[in-house]
Amino acid sequence: MARLTRLPSRLTALPPRLGAAPAATRKEAEAIRLRERDKDKPWRKWYYTQRWKDLRKAVLERDAYTCRRTGIICVGKHPSPNSPVADHIVAHNGDPELFWDINNVQTVSKGYHDTQKQSQERSYRW
Repeated sequence: MARLTRLPSRLTALPPRLGAAPAATRKEAEAIRLRERDKDKPWRKWYYTQRWKDLRKAVLERDAYTCRRTGIICVGKHPSPNSPVADHIVAHNGDPELFWDINNVQTVSKGYHDTQKQSQERSYRW
């Protein structure tokens, strides 16, 4: 007598109807948020260019790796609060003149940038 074999399932998972499934972790959610932000704002690609990296390095050296707002020496490694961030003084919003102007970029600590600076930018009406 022949042995019966199990047939593979023909059912598959349905695609999500309400958009992407929620991320399992905070890290995944942040990665998704950053990808969406980069799609919405094409000038975000400028931050990945060699020109930006050279400008950032020049600004950090000019300011001697010292936060211009708090005076903290920025010697930490990302994501520590005392790691250096090259920050635009006047928000550029995609304006290449403001983005690439070395006098519009300053060194700040990540702790200052992620709290006080971003709070100020969010409260300002564009």
